[in-house]
Amino acid sequence: MAKRSQDLDYDVEKGARAHQFASEEGGHSDNGETKRSASVLDEGHAVPGETFEVGSGWYATAQRFAGKLKIEQRGIERVPDDERTDSGFKALLNVSTMWLSANMVVSSFALGLLAKSLFYMGAADAMLVILFFNLLGITPVCYFSTFGPAFGLRQMVLSRFWYGWYGVKLIAIFNVLACIGWSSVNSIVGAQLIETVNNDVKGPAGIVIIAVCTFAITTFGYKVVHAYEFWSWIPTTIIFIILLGIFAHSGDFKAIPWETGTTELGSVLSFGSVIYGFATGWTSYAADYTVYQPSTQSKRKVFFWTWLGLIVPLLFTQMLGVAIMSATAANDGNNRYQEGYDATGTGGLLGAVLIYHAGTFGKFCIVILALSIIANNCPNIYSVALTVQVLAHWTQRIPRFIWTAIGTGVYIAIAIPGYSHFEAVLENFMNFIGYWLAIYEGIAFAEHFVFRRGTKGYNPADYDQPKRLPPGLAAVFSFCCGVAGMVTGMSQVWFVGPIALHAGEAPFGGDVGFELGFAFAFTAYCITRPLEKRVLGR
Repeated sequence: MAKRSQDLDYDVEKGARAHQFASEEGGHSDNGETKRSASVLDEGHAVPGETFEVGSGWYATAQRFAGKLKIEQRGIERVPDDERTDSGFKALLNVSTMWLSANMVVSSFALGLLAKSLFYMGAADAMLVILFFNLLGITPVCYFSTFGPAFGLRQMVLSRFWYGWYGVKLIAIFNVLACIGWSSVNSIVGAQLIETVNNDVKGPAGIVIIAVCTFAITTFGYKVVHAYEFWSWIPTTIIFIILLGIFAHSGDFKAIPWETGTTELGSVLSFGSVIYGFATGWTSYAADYTVYQPSTQSKRKVFFWTWLGLIVPLLFTQMLGVAIMSATAANDGNNRYQEGYDATGTGGLLGAVLIYHAGTFGKFCIVILALSIIANNCPNIYSVALTVQVLAHWTQRIPRFIWTAIGTGVYIAIAIPGYSHFEAVLENFMNFIGYWLAIYEGIAFAEHFVFRRGTKGYNPADYDQPKRLPPGLAAVFSFCCGVAGMVTGMSQVWFVGPIALHAGEAPFGGDVGFELGFAFAFTAYCITRPLEKRVLGR
């Protein structure tokens, strides 16, 4: 009994924030909540939902307010088994439609346009790159999605088992940048579409509209996000099918021929890096959207339904983008496709199909596609709050929904000045995502497969115990090695690595940054982790 009483005093950073607030602020519970918390703590340091409202300070007051509005109060604390109510076939549909809606969006379509506009690729070769690099990029997302039911932990908290208590903070910083960056880029795409339909609604106004709508959904948390994503793919899918039908009937598709030799090699690798970055971009918060599924959930089913929800919209929208962008290659006088793209980017290109052929109805379709960005931004803004809570003791003291509001304000401030430079922003940001996530995946897979030998090698209760987690020195060193590999293989306008120069035609070569980043990080970790365990014992 004495030991159990001591366990109740664990602090916020160790996952039972409610008890610390109760002791620091004079709060107490006389309805059995403390007894239940102790019981759950013994079963893996999971934190019951009712404990978030215990206490009399500002935190408990904010959480009680959130509870009245049915806002999700839980942050990065482990979910108890009896609160994992996202079960049955509906749970599998939830995770599948989550990614179906998040990727059946115009920003995914916009990615296909880069094949011609930036990398000068043909139609068929661009579509093959889309197929194979998407298959590669979504695999880690599908795999890590199975960890949510297995452990009841968010993705960044799971990363403590690979990077350690302190090393994961480095990863969290990168993930915050990724979430904010994704949201900014996506908002720019949606704002372009709105401006195409109505020139009076300029880019900044469109960005704010999308951001406010996203905030309204993500504030309420897991259940509302899943509920929105469960249905939002339907109208966008219908409109993309209409877009395909109209364009196919127009006969404007141009079978742009392939290049050959080192020029084609460089284009394939560089465009593939962008596609991979988009597809694998969900990896760093994959488990966030399965964490309320029971531990008995089939891992194979979670993997398959996640895979299905990702691959279908990614291939469909990006290949459609390649096809429609091909029409800009026509040399028949006034090319409305090129003119539209030059005027307002993605929105102008869509207008050349939908508005030109369908008039007012086409404008309506474009507005719906613009609002589809909300579905794409929801995972980013929901997860950015959870990621911030991993950074420090005090950040976990701030409720999730407050961080959601702050994240929304930050990406609005970034997106508005970046509106006029969208194409360069998109390419550079996609490459950044692919680079750092490849390094993240290399270390995670090395620890998981080589040293832990699967999920049986984890003790979920260690997630809030710094001394039971890896020290993180090997992970951080390996991450630096991954960065070194990335630098040697990256191909950007502002820098081309020495290995990249040999992967394509000068002066830009071909981008192999994410491949080398993964390989360097994986290899370095396999070498240094045994030394770390031998010296430090964990």
